[in-house]
Amino acid sequence: MFWKSKKNKTETKSLVALSGVLNAQWEAQDGQQLYEAGFRDNPISYRCIRMVSETAASVPVKLACELSPDCAIEVTRLLERPQSGETGQSLLEAIYGDLQVSGNAFLELVFGTAETIAGVQRVPVGAVEPLKEASGFAIRTRQGRRVMSVDAAGWSPLLHLRALDPATRVLAMSPLRAASRAVQIHNAGSNWAKALIDNAARPSGALIYGKDGAHLPPDQFTRLKEQLEEAHTGASHAGRPMLLEGGLDWKPMSLTPTDMDFIEARRESAREIALAFGVPPMLLGIPGDNTYANYREANLAFWRLTILPLVTRTVRALEDWLSGAVGEPVKLKADLDAVPALGPEREALWRRLSAAEFLSVDEKREIAGFAPREAPHAD
Repeated sequence: MFWKSKKNKTETKSLVALSGVLNAQWEAQDGQQLYEAGFRDNPISYRCIRMVSETAASVPVKLACELSPDCAIEVTRLLERPQSGETGQSLLEAIYGDLQVSGNAFLELVFGTAETIAGVQRVPVGAVEPLKEASGFAIRTRQGRRVMSVDAAGWSPLLHLRALDPATRVLAMSPLRAASRAVQIHNAGSNWAKALIDNAARPSGALIYGKDGAHLPPDQFTRLKEQLEEAHTGASHAGRPMLLEGGLDWKPMSLTPTDMDFIEARRESAREIALAFGVPPMLLGIPGDNTYANYREANLAFWRLTILPLVTRTVRALEDWLSGAVGEPVKLKADLDAVPALGPEREALWRRLSAAEFLSVDEKREIAGFAPREAPHAD
């Protein structure tokens, strides 16, 4: 027949099909997995969390109102030394760290004998669970389970600080969760670089045997594979010459920087991680970031856009919580005069106030954040 006697000219011996980029494989990270990948295993997010928590905790929080002597002493003690062996700064640092890692932070007011306030302690986020049947939380301890309910006035001995999350009214999402994909990309780049070093620090290749589809016998194939793994794999074997026999040929395989630019991909993911935490990449030493003209402007933006809103929100929550604890309205103040990074702004404000002749001295003091002068004594 015609179709049997005439050879088809389009016949090919082999066909190789190259597909496009496959779908990304994202790991569903939450809770402990997110903590391990984002805090323990990633240097960028770890540094961001440390920077935010340590910098915010360096702002002193002071009492800024008149209270009865006993209440004033009680509030000052809770701010400076919340419990034995812990300072107020270390407690705030732990709270700010919880907010960055999990989006939530909890403080518990500890009572002593005769319902006196013994101190304030941090409660790990993993030990707290919201109650479904009523408002409040339950704390899991080694001794059991304690329920922290809300009284008729809306006050609870457990203070819940949460990050912004409009999707829920209970437990909020953390900045680390928003940066989880960038963290996975950055960690994958690190794993790729480590694997490249472990495999002689150079691109892989292929051993070609014979021609026209010739195959090695199974026993020779197994022996060759074992020799490659033992003698030519790992950083300690980098550069070792390969002895080929029996018609074997080595063909190196390389990837162009355009196709596999892991270095630039890691830098972009590092910028995204810093963006999620509100840390200018320039402060982390990430190259290629020209958002700010110099380090000083980046540091000032870090204070104004990230640290001060976080500190202000926390101070306002502590005010309401401590007011319910001591029974008097408590007013707290973040002492920004103790922040060296804001010194140039304060000097500029003082110069403008000194030149404002239309303002009285007390009005200038009020704008600068100071109390009015004492009234002069009558003769």
